[in-house]
Amino acid sequence: MTQTKSTHSPHSYDFIVVANRLPVDRSVDAEGNPTWKRSPGGLVTALAPVMENNDGAWVGWHGAPNEKIKPFDEGNMHLVPVPLSDEDVEMYYEGFSNATLWPLYHDVIVSPEYHRTWWDRYSLVNQRFADAATKIAAPNATVWVQDYQLQLVPALLRVARPDLHIGFFNHIPFPPAEIFAQLPRRAQILDGLLGADLIGFQRQSDANNFLRCVRRLRGHSVRGSAVHVYDDAGLPTHISRAEAHPISIDTQRIIDLAKSPKVQARAEEIRRELGNPETILLGVDRLDYTKGIAHRIKAFGELLDEGRLSVGQACLVQVASPSRERVGSYLNLREEVEGLVGRINGEHDTLSHTAIRYLHHSYPVEEMVALYMVADVILVTALRDGMNLVAKEYVASQEDQIGVLVLSEFAGAADQLRHAILINPHDIDDLKDAIVRAVEMPEAEATRRMRIMRRHILSQDVTRWSETFLRSLKKDPTRNEA
Repeated sequence: MTQTKSTHSPHSYDFIVVANRLPVDRSVDAEGNPTWKRSPGGLVTALAPVMENNDGAWVGWHGAPNEKIKPFDEGNMHLVPVPLSDEDVEMYYEGFSNATLWPLYHDVIVSPEYHRTWWDRYSLVNQRFADAATKIAAPNATVWVQDYQLQLVPALLRVARPDLHIGFFNHIPFPPAEIFAQLPRRAQILDGLLGADLIGFQRQSDANNFLRCVRRLRGHSVRGSAVHVYDDAGLPTHISRAEAHPISIDTQRIIDLAKSPKVQARAEEIRRELGNPETILLGVDRLDYTKGIAHRIKAFGELLDEGRLSVGQACLVQVASPSRERVGSYLNLREEVEGLVGRINGEHDTLSHTAIRYLHHSYPVEEMVALYMVADVILVTALRDGMNLVAKEYVASQEDQIGVLVLSEFAGAADQLRHAILINPHDIDDLKDAIVRAVEMPEAEATRRMRIMRRHILSQDVTRWSETFLRSLKKDPTRNEA
């Protein structure tokens, strides 16, 4: 996306990102004054340069309820905070977004909850985000809406500002029509998404699921990736396209950290702290029921029970960062995981070695790269995942090219990282065999597989992702529909 800065009012912008959160975190300095620092996430890394080159602004919540903050500038980005109350957070975010949509979109691993008051608040908050973007959008601006919390925003923008170029990206899976059909407000969600000129998904299968839902539940004409949208009177309004645009990582940043003497020294220190086992296995996840954490711990424990692995020979490090700790299903998962870890360690630990090092913390990226570097095998056993960037970060960190990735076929990353050991995490015996295969894999085979995966990660980084999406957004939808 290349264009010169516009000559419009300084209070309107050519490129706007609308996301649930602003790309900054607030902290307090030594004098007690609040300061803002850019968040380290890949989305921010990808879009910050686009904003700097195209007169950009970011609309999102700043993270604290019941507080109104005026728009401000940080790091060449104009930030527009959208206020949320405690009730907004409870009903729009924790409720409809994460207790209704999240489990539904992740194949109903736990049962979604349906409450009409949650939907009402979701609609209200989506309107608030759309209004904030509408007010600051320059004529013919590009507005890129992010993720499942804001699925009504594209249509709201189209009604208010038909001159805009509207993109939407769904970072999580999109379910099959048979599952999506359960959603009481399914038509409104589909109509909201169809307000976008381009809807991006992690996998082609997600885009296909969406197109089938549109055809079955809304009756629009679908030709290839293009949806011909009609109004209530049966008149054509516009064409919306659904495409796969798999997200990636800031590859070079991970590579640079892996080359850092400080990070390399930390990796060596971690191995010593673990008692220098022959093989370190690693899991890195938010503590979420979609990640298959209990499945991998159970598989590892059974391998110890059967003597196929032994403590001292192998150690599993499981990082499970806290997540949605006020939600009941997450509390239950934490109890289950910690119970499994306690039982396995109680039965298999020795005085000098532990079976599982369980870490219920979040860590800075430098520590995570050190963990990636020291891990001989990483276990990504998601039951359902939009992409899983941990798998890609691990590949990027493997300068020596001898690490082994065990990857769930239900993670979006499996579409690109085909030379991982692909597994069905629901099949514990299959998972156990894959772990043993990874531990025993000859170095030559591990190197060959990792070299191919690294080649892909190097060519398809997060900047390439944003550039490809925005280039497609600007295409004429009436050409090459199929």
